[in-house]
Amino acid sequence: MVHAGRTRELDPATLYAILRLRAEVFVVEQHCAYLDPDGRDLEPDCILLWIEGDAEPDVVLATARVLTEHDGRRRIGRVCTSAAARTRGLAAELMGAALERCGDGRVVLDAQSQLVDWYARFGFEPTGRDFVEDGIPHTEMARR
Repeated sequence: MVHAGRTRELDPATLYAILRLRAEVFVVEQHCAYLDPDGRDLEPDCILLWIEGDAEPDVVLATARVLTEHDGRRRIGRVCTSAAARTRGLAAELMGAALERCGDGRVVLDAQSQLVDWYARFGFEPTGRDFVEDGIPHTEMARR
């Protein structure tokens, strides 16, 4: 089951579990020394989504966030799944829930380039802008 809430509404233990998972995947596993808490989680329209373990409800297995950009577009980011829970479809479940929260407008994301085909399953298309962030190739994508 996908849970969702604004950062300021979350139980501290849940927020901690979400941030811990993001650090485990993006900082430790992918060897990217960067500051994950970028301030955007505190924006009033930020929605954090997460899936907890069945046996361990305090353990976050997958997470994502939805932001509103200054021009009104919605942005999905920080999509990740714990290594132990991959291949179970959790990220796809999160993407479905995130897209529901985004509504019918334009949605953007910055995909790690090796995942472009995976995001295309949800209607995203490359915009033509590729870049390297923290040593990892990324592709800007949009869904209209």
